Amino acid sequence: MKQKQFISFKNVLYYLKRSKLNQSLLLFIVTLFSVTTQGYSQDRISGSISDVNGVPLIGASVVEKGTSNGSQSDFDGNFLIENLKDNAILIFSYIGFKSLEISIADNSVLNVTLQQDFNDLEEVIVTGYGSQKKSDLTGSIGRMNEAQMIERPAATINQALAGKVAGVQINTSSGRPGGRTNVLIRGISSINTDNAPLYVVDGVQLPQGKAKQGQGNSAIDYINPANIVSIDVLKDASSTAIYGARGANGVILITTKKGKSGDTKVTYNSEFFINSYGPNSIPDRLNSEQFQMIEQLAWENSEKYDPVGWAAGNYANQAPDQKRAGAFLGDLVNELFDASGKANYDTDWYDALRQHRVSQNHQLGFSGGNEKTTFNASVGLRDERGLLINSFAKRYSTRFNVESEVNSWLKIGGTVDFSVRQERFQDTGEWVFANATKAFPFLPVQYATGNSPFFPPWFLNYATNLEYGFGTAAGGGFMWNPVMDLKDRDYNTDTHNFTGSFFTNINLSRDLEMRTIVASNILNQGRKIFYPGYFNGGNNGAIQGQSRNVFYSIENYLTYTKEIDENNSFTALLGASWQKTDENYLQGDGYGTPSDGYGPNNLGAAGFKNSATSLVAESLNSFFTRINYNLKDKYLFTFTARADGSSKFGAANKWGFFPSAAAAWKISKEDFLADNTVISNLKLRASYGQTGNSSIPAYSSEAKLGPGPNIGGSNIPGYTAAFGSSSAGGTGLISLENSDLKWEIVTQYDIGVELGLFDNRVNLELDYYNRKTTDMLLNAPIPETSGFSFLTQNIGSMENKGFELSLNSTNIDTANFTWNSTFNISMNTNEVLSLASPSDIFSRDYLGGGSIIRIGEAMGSMYGFTRLGVWGTDEATEAARYGLLPGDVKHKDFNGDSVIDNEDRSIIGNGYADAYGTFVNYFTYKNFDLTFDIQYSIGNDVADLALHEGENVIGNSNHYRTVLDAWTPNNQNTMIPQVRNASAGYVSLYDSHMVKDGSFLRGNNLMLGYTFNPELLQRIDLKNLRIYASAQNFFLLMNKDLMGDPEVDDKNAFGGSGTASQGVKWYDYPRSSTFVLGLQIGL
Repeated sequence: MKQKQFISFKNVLYYLKRSKLNQSLLLFIVTLFSVTTQGYSQDRISGSISDVNGVPLIGASVVEKGTSNGSQSDFDGNFLIENLKDNAILIFSYIGFKSLEISIADNSVLNVTLQQDFNDLEEVIVTGYGSQKKSDLTGSIGRMNEAQMIERPAATINQALAGKVAGVQINTSSGRPGGRTNVLIRGISSINTDNAPLYVVDGVQLPQGKAKQGQGNSAIDYINPANIVSIDVLKDASSTAIYGARGANGVILITTKKGKSGDTKVTYNSEFFINSYGPNSIPDRLNSEQFQMIEQLAWENSEKYDPVGWAAGNYANQAPDQKRAGAFLGDLVNELFDASGKANYDTDWYDALRQHRVSQNHQLGFSGGNEKTTFNASVGLRDERGLLINSFAKRYSTRFNVESEVNSWLKIGGTVDFSVRQERFQDTGEWVFANATKAFPFLPVQYATGNSPFFPPWFLNYATNLEYGFGTAAGGGFMWNPVMDLKDRDYNTDTHNFTGSFFTNINLSRDLEMRTIVASNILNQGRKIFYPGYFNGGNNGAIQGQSRNVFYSIENYLTYTKEIDENNSFTALLGASWQKTDENYLQGDGYGTPSDGYGPNNLGAAGFKNSATSLVAESLNSFFTRINYNLKDKYLFTFTARADGSSKFGAANKWGFFPSAAAAWKISKEDFLADNTVISNLKLRASYGQTGNSSIPAYSSEAKLGPGPNIGGSNIPGYTAAFGSSSAGGTGLISLENSDLKWEIVTQYDIGVELGLFDNRVNLELDYYNRKTTDMLLNAPIPETSGFSFLTQNIGSMENKGFELSLNSTNIDTANFTWNSTFNISMNTNEVLSLASPSDIFSRDYLGGGSIIRIGEAMGSMYGFTRLGVWGTDEATEAARYGLLPGDVKHKDFNGDSVIDNEDRSIIGNGYADAYGTFVNYFTYKNFDLTFDIQYSIGNDVADLALHEGENVIGNSNHYRTVLDAWTPNNQNTMIPQVRNASAGYVSLYDSHMVKDGSFLRGNNLMLGYTFNPELLQRIDLKNLRIYASAQNFFLLMNKDLMGDPEVDDKNAFGGSGTASQGVKWYDYPRSSTFVLGLQIGL
């Protein structure tokens, strides 16, 4: 690295001569400029840099103290630095190691050994439009480095980040290929707007929100995690306010790999892995023998619960022995049952759904360059085969980065990242998993002896519940064979994601730099959906959709860094930003094409066609500033402000202002702790500030025109005019203007302490925060004389507060054995402070209950009835007051009116955890490394709505195995009612029996690796070789009464996802365990 220069001396002298400066001042400036560039000889030093075990440190920094003259070690740890002053002092540094200063004296060769730093306070943290040493931070920022990324191979960046940073809650609620994650930083801050954080990749802000056709994916999910060096999570207002209107939900800054000068380095990483059903991922269902026993018992009990119908003979043809000999089954009867009526098949439908395929991941990287220009390039292929038949997610990715020092004052660079992701979804609804749960176990996947008599030959002998007992009141409920569903129904997406950026760095002076970034993210998505004719009464259906989201940004900012004297220094930032998003969407539907052979590719041939389009544009203009002041390297101050102007908001509130302030005190730098042998680092920090949330649809403040809502459940738009027997569609006002609509404001304060003990072998970081959201966007009632019932207004408020604790320790550190541990825990409390009106807001209403938003309560609250048990034989008189019998469900009558109705509902659970975190241990023994990573959650509830069908409606479908504990005269201490045919009547409400404790302890990752000795690798011209094996989601300790994995959201619960309905479970995609074999090679 050469001595860093700026504008040339010749140019400076020329401009000074043309100025009006007097000769004395001119002489002074020329002399000062000359002094700063003189004093260099041709001295040179070479040598090596290694750790205490003699392992070379690649890329270690060597800098001449007081200058920018420096170099780096190569792949063998060797370095060379030239143009040194006489008696120069060299500073050797490397991330994770203590810096070392050595005088060159008369040496020409230096072999340097660096000691590990158990808490690298000199590590540089990305802060948004800049970076700072970890020791100088005044805000709450968590980090995940490249070594932690390697610990647990993951399909997406969010999956890799899960559990690594306190205060960041990442739910992976689906076992589909590529997963599906939901990210929250310090809880929920909004009801109707997006709660996802802002992602910034190498200074480029990505679009917020879910992709139009991504089935829960967002722009960050299409970026290859193998290209990531570090992830910094900004949590408090001091850190996030610099992003203003987009920073309310936290900010995740991602730094990708860059090239380094030296020989070209080639890396190749390869993984092969298989997926299997994870622990407790699928519900326990009745086998054939158990089902037949429960079916017989339910039929017999029907006489008790419907004596009139029984006496009338309504249940005669529902007798199990008659159904098993049913005339409607024809020859299939002999295939299904033997002469005694015993089932011949015992099908595990979830096992029938599974495919046994090997997945693979290959990443090839190149990096290198010279002292002027560096580059980094990569190509990748990830081909993941899911648990279910025909499910997959393929990602092809490529990336190229180049940076060049054009001259002494100009540096330019750019990055291009392009990926193609192809997916076949098998979790677009609950059909497959519901059908696999409810399918009769005595049915085969396909009949061996013939086709069902109820379906045409192209049904390919697939069995369905419909055949069993067809024509009886308790006949099998109609549902598609789930295997047939997976094979014949298509839902495919093709996503092309492009992210490109170009930057310039201009050193205007020694202390002043101007950076310009021009960037774009382009997300093109297409989807094709096809349903064969038998899915819709003989009419097949096809959908094709195309969407395009184009995000542009231009950012310019000045950074001024000044060291006034040894006690005072500051850094000032001033910038402007322009962002624009264009989005378009097109979808065409067609139903009833001449043949299933067309698939989704000939919508024009459909008998019925429909189409929809949308065009959206929005922009954001911003100005921002930040000042960091350092006094005596003990007292740190940060002031930040940003002004944002958005096209989304009302004419009266286009602009918002978001300030913050923070301070920190390095107590360990004070004289009274200078010689303390226990406390090696102690810092107290506090911050306060505001951010905004602009994640609302474009044109939300504008009046809109449209055809109007459909009339009374019909397909007729509201603005339809009738002309005799004909009608014509019209256009009218569908929403009112609100010129006062403005940002949701999040005001947050944070108090934190950082403590290092025993030469930083033990490090603790503790934060308390309070986040209050005001001006929440809610639908507020308005006078009906306006023609509308509500208007979106800034009217609600909410509060989150909690603690975060991170603990890192080096337990053992010897030449042959090391043991390091990290632990974090996060505790958040949420409360809704105000709404548009005192009335509750209900979400996902089902069986008389659901999720509720109520003033004074937390988001995620579950609202329903309280199940006390089942009425016993000695309670027959009391049960009769409610019109019930012993064996019926007993609910709590809160108002004592002998009626169970809406007045008897209360809050019965909450889907968000009281506490969550991870505990990770890292071991090395000689060349072996072992990682043991566990994840935990405490206090979260899960509402399993499928219990309604799993423990009731006996006879229509299969059931949960819990019905074996149903009430009988000899088993009255149970929560499950006496079984009976569905037609005999039953009570099933959204109640506390459906809500289970979802606390868990999960084995996240167990990895064993081996790194080959460098001496051996030199013989085969390799720099690095490591092999490893990993098991992910390898154990799960949880409530035994809960069916399925406890880590859920409500994605499949009645067609959507909402922050109010966290923890709602409805036939979820089973979560997988993954077993990996990997190889890492460096050339």
